[in-house]
Amino acid sequence: MNTSKNDGFTLIELVVVITILGILAAFAVPKFVALDQQARISTVNGLAGSVKSAASLARGMSMAIGGSPATIPMEGANVTMSNNYPDGTATGIAAAVNANIGAGGDFTFTASAGGGAAIFSRNGAADPTNCVVNYAPATPGLPPTVAVVTRGC
Repeated sequence: MNTSKNDGFTLIELVVVITILGILAAFAVPKFVALDQQARISTVNGLAGSVKSAASLARGMSMAIGGSPATIPMEGANVTMSNNYPDGTATGIAAAVNANIGAGGDFTFTASAGGGAAIFSRNGAADPTNCVVNYAPATPGLPPTVAVVTRGC
């Protein structure tokens, strides 16, 4: 009759496993911590591409309609135009982009008075003023400019 019982781990085995897990965590945790910042930078860059595409699509629609329409229809919204591109208002570029903006959204939209420059700020960023997409509306003879700032993401 065998009376010896092996029901568990020795203290040495437990210490070795805990040490190995600690070493793995020391290398893995910093990589996962940086993922949220990289994700915010990616969403800002993605929005910049969407803003450029929306401005180009709006220009194409404007040219198809002919003349210099004050507004054009895009996906059920009337987009306010200036120099055949969306202006920098909520009814301009923000309506053309149709992004997840506002309360509970990924971005906050801020427009200058009179349809000037517009800013899409990334919600949840460490410094939302430096995690943005800037949209400067078109001027006569020049297309709009889209600039990305990711220093504060």
